[in-house]
Amino acid sequence: MSPARPRVWQRMLSGRRLDLADPSPFDIEISDIAHGLARVARWNGQTSGAHAFSVAQHSVLVEQIAALAKPSLSESDRLAALLHDAPEYVVGDMISPFKALVGGEYKAVEARLQAAIHIRFGLPAERPAALTDAIKAADRVAAFFEATGLAGFSETEAAKFFGRPRGILRSQLALDPWPTAEAQRIFLERFEALAGARAANAISA
Repeated sequence: MSPARPRVWQRMLSGRRLDLADPSPFDIEISDIAHGLARVARWNGQTSGAHAFSVAQHSVLVEQIAALAKPSLSESDRLAALLHDAPEYVVGDMISPFKALVGGEYKAVEARLQAAIHIRFGLPAERPAALTDAIKAADRVAAFFEATGLAGFSETEAAKFFGRPRGILRSQLALDPWPTAEAQRIFLERFEALAGARAANAISA
């Protein structure tokens, strides 16, 4: 008798059942993403403060930094920035050293999830290279300020791994960790604002 096939899907609170091997856009809900990301801690939870610094808050931060650095970004581009770590609502936030050890298979799973999430919300399955570069740059800026402000890195050490930010000031950013419910609410508000603005622009075009 052959062994039973391992379960590769997760039940979501919305009732959806998401298959990690073959994720369908129809099984993705923004409420599940917001709920999950608000409960996933950046830096494996090794940050200061009364609350974990969540991936939901990090996502809002990256979208803000991307818009500050490149004001010409469209609402669709900013939505892609907000959703850049959305697969982590399913797979969690693996720290970079662990990703380096795990290698390609993790990246393949993450890429399939990201494509399905993009399609679900009307974005291209694959981001244009220029947008990917802009989001990665904003992600590195966020990582520098999170590392030095919350995770115990010196500025010299953080600059070595993430680069030193230019044109973005710590005082412009909300780095005090938000409570879970607040992170979930603000993430959803940003999603709804960007999606609404994109829809309005499409109607008026």
